[in-house]
Amino acid sequence: MKIGIEFYRTRGADDAHAVVGRETVEVDDLDGAIAAARLLARTLDMPQRPDSMTITDANGRIHYCGIIGSEAVDEGRQ
Repeated sequence: MKIGIEFYRTRGADDAHAVVGRETVEVDDLDGAIAAARLLARTLDMPQRPDSMTITDANGRIHYCGIIGSEAVDEGRQ
């Protein structure tokens, strides 16, 4: 399935989000999408290091939203 990944920084004072990168990739399932997003977060050249991500399908439906690098954020699954 084709998914979109949006990487962003979150400001703690007011929870504002700044998008620092977007990618579209082809994956088999949601677990593959999360793994791809975490890999891209470490390897993409972005203006700032992202701390969070959102994964959407081709229709814009959110499938995952969470903190990068935190294995305990699986409650973000939709």
